[in-house]
Formats: sequence, C-alpha cells, structure tokens
Amino acid sequence: MKVLRNSLVLFYLLAPTFLPAAESGEQLFGAHCSRCHTTAEIEKRVRNDWAGRTANLLFERTRSTMPGEAPGSLADSDYLTLLEYMFAVAGVQRAGEALTIGSLDRFVVQLRSASASQPEEIPWSTTHGELNANRYSPADQITADNANQLEIAWRWKAGNIGPLAEIRNVSNPIMRHGQLFLGAGTTRNIVSLDAQTGQLLWLWRPDEGERFQQAARKSSGMGVGYWEGEDGRRRVITVTPGYFLVSLNAATGLPDPEFGAGGWVDLTQGLRRAGSRKLDIGLNAPPLIVGDVIVVGSAHAVSFRPPSMRNVKGDVRGFDARTGELLWTFHTIPESDEAGYETWHDDSARYTGNASVWAPLSADEKLGLVYLPIESATGDRYGGDRHGENLYANSLVALDVRTGKKRWHYQLIHHDIWDWDTPTAPVLTDLPDGRQLVVQPTKQAFAYVFDRQTGEPVWPIIERPVPQTDVPGEWTSPTQPIPTKPAPFDQQGILQDDLIDYTPEIRRAVDALTSNMRLGPLFTPPSLANADDGTVGTLSAPYSTGGANFEGSGYDPESGVIFIPSQSRTNLLALEHVPEESDIRYIAGASNQLRIMDLPIIKPPWGRITAIDLLTGDHLWSIANGDTPEEVLNNPALRGVDLPRTGKQTRAGIVVTKTLLFAGEGFGGDPVFRAHDKKTGEIIAEIAIPATQSSPPSTYMVNGRQYIVMTVADGKSPAELIALSLPRSIE
Repeated sequence: MKVLRNSLVLFYLLAPTFLPAAESGEQLFGAHCSRCHTTAEIEKRVRNDWAGRTANLLFERTRSTMPGEAPGSLADSDYLTLLEYMFAVAGVQRAGEALTIGSLDRFVVQLRSASASQPEEIPWSTTHGELNANRYSPADQITADNANQLEIAWRWKAGNIGPLAEIRNVSNPIMRHGQLFLGAGTTRNIVSLDAQTGQLLWLWRPDEGERFQQAARKSSGMGVGYWEGEDGRRRVITVTPGYFLVSLNAATGLPDPEFGAGGWVDLTQGLRRAGSRKLDIGLNAPPLIVGDVIVVGSAHAVSFRPPSMRNVKGDVRGFDARTGELLWTFHTIPESDEAGYETWHDDSARYTGNASVWAPLSADEKLGLVYLPIESATGDRYGGDRHGENLYANSLVALDVRTGKKRWHYQLIHHDIWDWDTPTAPVLTDLPDGRQLVVQPTKQAFAYVFDRQTGEPVWPIIERPVPQTDVPGEWTSPTQPIPTKPAPFDQQGILQDDLIDYTPEIRRAVDALTSNMRLGPLFTPPSLANADDGTVGTLSAPYSTGGANFEGSGYDPESGVIFIPSQSRTNLLALEHVPEESDIRYIAGASNQLRIMDLPIIKPPWGRITAIDLLTGDHLWSIANGDTPEEVLNNPALRGVDLPRTGKQTRAGIVVTKTLLFAGEGFGGDPVFRAHDKKTGEIIAEIAIPATQSSPPSTYMVNGRQYIVMTVADGKSPAELIALSLPRSIE
C-alpha cells in the first residue's frame, strides 16, 4: 500500500536514518493490516486517539490486536517498524533516536500542524461536490505552474464487476474520510476504494433477480449518496436498477439492519401507477441527502416511442436517513385537488406519466430547500393526449426538504414535445456581492437564473411567441419563456446559415439533403414524416441530449463565473402513426444525426465550454472543447479548407478548483484531460489519459495530496477509474 509521501518527506527530513524502516513499514502494513484498515483510518485514529499519549501504549495495543487473525505473531522489531510507519502517515513529530522497546515510554505522540494551504482532507461529498452542485473545490495544490506534471497515481479496473463488462461508466466518485465510493457494473455494484491508493476495500453486490431483468435503467448509475449521523454512523445510500433504496455501512459495505427491511426500501410501493402498463421506472442519478432526509427521484425508459399515453408518474419522495421511513411525497403531476391540475386539459393529468426527476439534485440546507429539475411528460415527441402547459413538467421546483411542500416553481418549457427535459442539477451560486442565486442550465441552451429563496428571475424572462404545430391532434403553447440574460450558450434552432458551407460542393449537398425538411428557430415543433407539404420532419437543434446535460456545470465562488459545457448536434423531429405499436396517435420516427460527406451538417464548434459572469449576465468567453477530429482534418472534401478548432460532439465533464478549470472531452472524445485558465479559457496543460473521460471528474485532498479522479472508457474495453496527482517529489 502506498501512503502520502509529503508527510513522509517531512518526517525523513527530521529523521533521515529512519527511511528504510518507513519503507518496510509500508510493506508490513500492506501485507498484514490493509485488509481491514486504510491509511486514512490509521492517520485519523493516531491523530484523534493517541496524541499526547506515550508510544508504549500504542505499541502494546497494536501488538495485542494485530494482525486480526493472529495477534502478537510478528516480531517486536516488526511492530516497531509498523509504529514508525503509522507515525509517518499521521504526521507525528519525530526527531532524535529511533524507536526501541526501551524508548517507547519516553516518546510522547505529538502532531505537526497541517499547512493552511494543504488541509488534511478536502472531501468530494456528493456527485457534484457539495449540495450546491458547484463542482468546485478549494484545493489549490495543482496550479498553472505544475499542472503539466500531473500523472496517473493509480488505476482501478472494473472489468470483472457485474455479469457483463461495462464499456461506459459515468459514476462520479465521492470521497469521505479517505474512502471513495462509486457504482460499477450494469447491476450497480457499489465499491469502496482507498482514496490514496485505489485499493478495493469492499464491494456490495445487489441480487435483484427478476426485478433487475425488468429494470428500466440498467447501469452503474451516476454515483451514490452519503449520510453521516451525529452519532458517527456513516452510510452510503444508493438506488438499485430494480428501484430499491439501500443504505450501506460505509466502513463495511453491509446493509444497515435498522434501515427499511434489512437495509432495503422498495421504491415501487406507493407509486401512482398506470394499471394497464408494465411498470416503467428506475433511477440512474444518486439520491441527495439533506440533513437527515434522503430525496429520491426516478427515471423512465426513453419515451420517443412509448407503448401508451399512460404511464407511472415520476413523483419525488423524501425518506428518513436513519430508518428509511417515508416522510413526504411531491406530486410532479398534480392530483385533481392540487394547484396546477388545471394546466392539464381534459383531465389528462389522470393518466399521463413521467415528469420525473432523473437528473442529480441540489439543495440549500440553511434555507431548507431542495431544488428539482423536472423532465417532460409522456411522450417525448407528441403531446396530443395532454393538451395544456403541463405543470410541473419541465419546471424548476423548490421544495421544503422537511415537508415536501412547494415553496416556488418556474416552468421553463410549456408542453414539451422536443424531449428537452430539465437535465442537470441546479447550480446554487453565492455571488461575491452577497446574492444567493440558483442557475438552471438546460438542453435548449438557456441558463435560467433566479433568486434561490423566492424564485424571482434575476433578469426578465419574457413569454415570446413561437412557431405553432400543424400536426393533427397536437397542441402547442403560443409562447415560451425566453431569458433576456444570459444569452444562449449553444446553437438554438436551425436556419440555412447555420449549416456548413465550406465549399460550393458541400453547400449543394447540404441544400439537397435538407430540401424536404422544415427549418426554423428554437421551439419549431416536430412535424409529420409524410406531411402534406412534402416535408419529412423538422431539422432541430439542440439535440435531445443537449445543449447541457447531467454532467453538470462548474461555478467559481471567488469570481462569480459559471462554466457550462455543451454540445451542438442536430436531429430530425419526424412523427409517424404506428397504431400496432402505441395507442398514442403519433410517435417519433427516424431521428438520426445528419451528416454530409461524413461531416456534421451544423457549423462548429461541436463541443464547447462557455464562461458566464453571473454578476452581469454577460458571456466572458467560449471555447471549443477538443481538437478538430482526425477524420475531419483528413476528410478529402475539406482539402484546402482552413478549419477553426471545432471541438467534438461529446459531453464534457468539468471541475473547478481554486486555481484552474479542468475538462475532459467526454465519452467518444480523445484521451486527453486539460487544465484551463479560468479567466480566459486558455489551455494551460494537456494530460494524456488511458481513454477518454466518461464520468465527470471529482477532486479531493487526503493527507495534503490533491487527486483528480474520473472513469475513462474507449468504447471497446471495460471502463476503469483513474486518479491523477502530482509527482510526490513536487507536492
């Protein structure tokens, strides 16, 4: 097992003659102790329990209890070596003579104080860092001066986790008390790793049988939740593919017997179901724990071609973190006696489903509010069975986390038929001028900004007229809410000037391809695949996955700047009538990405990161994320064309620190991880990684060493988790 060498370096400077003992101590610890203990645990125990006491007491305790299977079986010299090692790990002040049996009573354990710039631990507590979803860490060890020296500290491969190797893993690791927690494998095993070495500490494997086979969402998930009680209990909270809420002991990985039924709560109980339809519900995002309340959303199967207009409703619920008891339920589709029911014409709220919260959540614990990014209702392309604005679908809703009562809401899309779910955790921003805001990035490339206590827009949001549908039976809202600030951060709508025209030949090919498609501004509705005017559908942007998506945005509290990653893609919104497949009059037809001469037809950049000043609402900069793809650079149709840096049609994961903005290219991009200047977007360093970043990165510090961890995947081999850090010699 490896340890944090910065602590050891200081120790060796004080007592250089002890270097061999510390090295062999690491080997002894790895051989006899690491099966049950982590270095972070040893550090914490020495610092918390033994400071001010003599080394003799710790020696006797270690000799009488270790190794667990055969206490006292090592030589006294080995126990002394282990003691030296534990002191080095914990940062115990050492000078003078080496430890001997005779000197133990004279040596009192005294601790070096931690450096202000290098605290002992900076955690990564939720999938987006903290409850505020800022994806920010105050860690500052990695800087513009040394970022180009980042290297892989350790790798953990999950190839044998689950019944099938998972090629893409988007689980965002969290770190508390020296332990990493994440999901792995399609059955969503939960693993704990030593945050310093990547050593597997425990693995929990759910066995759901038929529930897993019928699950709507089979994957490792986006991450896990974490709860720590005042009594010291530490729990990892997860939702299984079969839609059970499970509480695991963070130290052992065993289900908590005091939670639910042996650690399990069946989330299908109490759902408002559609009796005529197979249960369609699960969740990939982690639950959010706010105080002692676990907030759980849901996710359904993709709803482009749903078998019915009827479906289970995506209600949001709060559970007691200690017992698993249901505390409250918020109806995302109102009941007949609740506000908002009138926005569902002809009582369509009775049978319509979805409107879940499948994205990660955020919360303000001081205000007692949890913020829900709610998706669209059944189905994704046609809403003729649910006329009206359809509250609370496509809304940002603030709930009292203790009661589940709505404090405020704002609907971002009325009657969504574009599959522009609210896709990402709302970002809670504390501005340098003292204002407390909530920012909701969206698939449609708007960032909606509100006062997070009242829900009042910071800049006016105007209901503007939008194009209307001519699809039989459909209803579209006359207006949609358009923010006056900030400006859109990505492509919206498709007009002829938005399509590539690098050469006359390319332009003619693009014109021919799109000649029978409808083009128009944002909110141009889907159209029939065989419309009377001869068109085959509506060419649309953003794509159904954004714009922004679940990977999240980053916020720098010192400057008041938010960084939003996004992608530019087109798709064809075409509707067809398939009565043998669905009781919905029209469902989605072909919606492939459109290319000409193996080129995306939309102008680049195809992937970008945009920096927005939340003090003014102005864009500061926008950069292409990723180099121009090789297949584009080498495309014969572009011979002689001088292309700008295009970025890639991938969804980047980012993290912000006190010093830098870090970004990968996202699944399908190149195997490179970049450090950027936060003020300009300039690339400071490019770090080669084994495969492309697939989960958003996390960063944390343990024992004064900063790590950046992420899953990486090449689309062929099993995904793995890597940790980047600086070489120990320059920390």
